[in-house]
Amino acid sequence: MMEVRRICCIGAGYVGGPTCSVIAQMCPEVTVTVVDVNEERIRAWNSSCLPIFEPGLQEVVDSCRGVNLFFSTDIDSAIKDADLVFISVNTPTKTFGIGKGRAADLKYIESCARRIAEVSSGFKIVVEKSTVPVRAAESIRRIFNANIKSNLSLQVLSNPEFLAEGTAITDLKNPDRVLIGGDETPEGQSAIQALKRIYEHWVPKNKIITTNTWSSELSKLAANAFLAQRISSINSISALCEVTGADVEEVAHAIGTDQRIGSRFLKASVGFGGSCFQKDVLNLVYLCEALNLPEVARYWQQVIEINDYQRKRFSSRIISCLFNTVTDKKIALLGFAFKKDTGDTRESSSIYISRYLLEEGACLCVYDPKVRAEQIMLDLTQGTASDKNTPSRVSQLVTIASDPYEACKDAHAIAICTEWDMFKELDYERIYKDMLKPAFVFDGRRILDGLHDQLQCIGFQVETIGKRVNQRIPFTAQDSDPQPSKKMKV
Repeated sequence: MMEVRRICCIGAGYVGGPTCSVIAQMCPEVTVTVVDVNEERIRAWNSSCLPIFEPGLQEVVDSCRGVNLFFSTDIDSAIKDADLVFISVNTPTKTFGIGKGRAADLKYIESCARRIAEVSSGFKIVVEKSTVPVRAAESIRRIFNANIKSNLSLQVLSNPEFLAEGTAITDLKNPDRVLIGGDETPEGQSAIQALKRIYEHWVPKNKIITTNTWSSELSKLAANAFLAQRISSINSISALCEVTGADVEEVAHAIGTDQRIGSRFLKASVGFGGSCFQKDVLNLVYLCEALNLPEVARYWQQVIEINDYQRKRFSSRIISCLFNTVTDKKIALLGFAFKKDTGDTRESSSIYISRYLLEEGACLCVYDPKVRAEQIMLDLTQGTASDKNTPSRVSQLVTIASDPYEACKDAHAIAICTEWDMFKELDYERIYKDMLKPAFVFDGRRILDGLHDQLQCIGFQVETIGKRVNQRIPFTAQDSDPQPSKKMKV
């Protein structure tokens, strides 16, 4: 029976860092080393300012860093010493060549596989932890077989992650399930059991699911596709609600009480973002096309198209309400991360909304409590197909604010694009006084639902997703009223 005593994780990003930190905390007898070619990132992991923001992560790292958790750039030594190697590198969508815009680029996975084969000896378990297309393990195995050595034996497992950013530590410590896929050979089953024993330190056995490799890989893609589908489904209904007078929140609650449907992931918004949903759905589309399943491919492609439509629709609504032009008008964009409690901006709807508005000549002032200014400017200048949004033009039209009040000062409108809790607690009377009139609030995350009456009484024009807000004329107190108006903080 093989026992895992030393783990190496290649990739110190959003998956590798938190996952291996929790493993180290839960398995004190196991030495865990996280390695990366990015020296700056490794320095940050070894500092008091971690490279990613995740609630609870700092406490986990502090509890075991330097004891049985280490961060290093010495990749070869960590691989040589390890009994088990996680591959947790990036698998971005290809930007050129066959499968451009849909297929996953596996160049980093391939590079890791070749490096492991080159420096390893003895028996090792290699675990694909990154989100990968179906049969990626087969590609890794073929590289190993082509570089086999007499003193080397490697087993490849699939162990996809299902954590959500913002709740990653909770998800890792209390997972719905842990999925491990491997070969149905005695050696493959032995490797599965070795990894399973690691998770059994804190995960109940009935929550650890073992499958063959292909089922494990496809389950990851299918899970994200189903979640993305639910979001696109409720967002499509939100468009219908706005033209019929229905409220998408009420509709979502009504259908969510059906136990066959459930209430989760039925929150209408400006669309889903993050590193996985769009990438995995597009990967599924490409897989179906490659396997001559065009009808299935078109079905899942529509999930992406509805998401794009929702972002464009929100942007068009801002332009329409601002008298069909936003040229030279200041719009305060509150929130740039793809969701609250993370600093991750990958595929954030804020990026797309910003680009649409910039193409119309809007002046954006962006505030996010966890996203660095450099990241915001990088996201708005890279990977855009528009000739208008050049780096020089973006730098002229976009400013980054250090607090939300600064962002809103002299603005024509506020667009809430990330559901940070702090945006519910802002002093909107103060904000209104400093804005140009008429002052608009566009709630892209439905976080101000209970405040519509108060906001309108202050003077705001309120627009939200999936609901027509009945605009009211603000009440003005008579001079004879001796009571001063109470300052509202919401």
